Amino acid sequence: MKATDVLVQCLENEGVEFIFGIMGKETLDLMDSLSKSKQIKFVNVRHEQGAAFMADVYGRLSTKVGVCLATLGPGASNLLTGIASANLDHSPVVAITGQAGLERQHLESHQYLDIVKVFEPATKWSAQIKDTQTISTIIRKAFRVAQMEKPGAVLIELPENLASQMIPARPLPVTPIPKSLPSFQAIEDARSLINQSQKPVVVVGNGVIRQKAAGELLTFVENLQSPVIHSFMAKGILPKDHHLNYFTFGFNKEDEVLPIIEDADLLIVVGFDFVEKLPKDWNKKMRPILHTDPLPAEMDEYYPVQGELVGDLNETLQALNKVAISPKPWVPSGKLKEQIETSYQINSGQQGTQTFTTENILSVIEKLSTEQTIVVSDVGAHKVSIARTYQPKQAGRLIISNGLASMGIALPGAIGAKLACPDAPVICITGDGGALMNISELETAKRLGLSLIVIVLNNSALNLEEQMMQEKFGHKFGTDFGNPDFVQLAESFGIKGVRPNQINEFEQALEDALNQTNEFTLIDVILK
Repeated sequence: MKATDVLVQCLENEGVEFIFGIMGKETLDLMDSLSKSKQIKFVNVRHEQGAAFMADVYGRLSTKVGVCLATLGPGASNLLTGIASANLDHSPVVAITGQAGLERQHLESHQYLDIVKVFEPATKWSAQIKDTQTISTIIRKAFRVAQMEKPGAVLIELPENLASQMIPARPLPVTPIPKSLPSFQAIEDARSLINQSQKPVVVVGNGVIRQKAAGELLTFVENLQSPVIHSFMAKGILPKDHHLNYFTFGFNKEDEVLPIIEDADLLIVVGFDFVEKLPKDWNKKMRPILHTDPLPAEMDEYYPVQGELVGDLNETLQALNKVAISPKPWVPSGKLKEQIETSYQINSGQQGTQTFTTENILSVIEKLSTEQTIVVSDVGAHKVSIARTYQPKQAGRLIISNGLASMGIALPGAIGAKLACPDAPVICITGDGGALMNISELETAKRLGLSLIVIVLNNSALNLEEQMMQEKFGHKFGTDFGNPDFVQLAESFGIKGVRPNQINEFEQALEDALNQTNEFTLIDVILK
């Protein structure tokens, strides 16, 4: 078989359903091989960055690895932001790129970049196929590395001159990734540490969602009866109305949750990734840590580990739930929960106003969403509002980029979300700045026949950067821009465009869009 036929057979063996990308001369053989696949659908996108973002969110929401494809040089380098974002947000992604033939890589050569070196800082593993006999091994390793904790991105590069070589087909068997568990002694030490504390706090991170441990975490919390706080990417693990839910921490300012940590005498940190927020920003008083995670703790002055439970989170929490832990019911001083709800505008509704604010818009989205609704947030001022105000009804149904925090992720990410969960309503919330970074993917979504809702928060400015400029220097600079007419732009793609003028009109437009399960709608919200 041709080398690229074997590569495609290996991808089919890994369960790949979609490859997002753009072809080029150096990937012609691979595209020919993909055209014969009855399992894999190639999604030709409008920009390689969009392909990487689609693979990222698809990998987060499905049980599979997201896969993206580009040619050499500028095609490959266009993937870089999305691949780095997937890696820092711990999404399992494999990127495949073409490359110049081996015979010209030692020369100054047209479109040649050492892509493996370029991608090494942004991936868990980057490798060039130098011998076609190793294709099966490299593909199996790539998918295994991408999925192992902590998941992330892998790059595989295929030089053009190897693509058409004839080799035998030998896909390697796909075997489960082994799970580890803390020792009995580690569980006993953790039990003792918890029982000695008086005011523990549970700090929940995205690892709980990745490892499908939300149910066991909830059991643990209800046995412990102590406050729980979430990172941005862990929202939804505790129900909004749960009496122990003290919502979200990790903000640069007005982080109302930090007094809970300062009151605590033990932080039980479960599945938290430092990439969301370094401990020096939330554990200034260096409260002792019970580290519970698939990997050992990173060493950090502000993360003083007193105990470690290292292993699969679902099974670790199962084991912890079987030992005798004394309940530690306590309430943070003052009316802190009410203060958080007021400050974050949780349960505030529309406050009797028809004006457009991000919080009022989020209130409507929360009101109309179901447990299955997926909300994909772009990066900007609205992301901070979403992290504070919006409460998803199920863990893993709010997608926030909080590692690399990449503007432009929301629209392509929503496409990946819809392909991963075709029966779920998908709402993309983006600012006008992020929207126009990958607006061309409207065509991709329309061509695929996807039912999506895109909400553009339109204020003709980079609002978050404007706020920071004003606070630091007392003026703004370089934050304003002009916009197209988003309704007309949507309609030019054959997409329904709506521009409500009041919050009740927005609610009606969103309700109509959610009821039209076969229609793609863009809602342009002009923020004053």
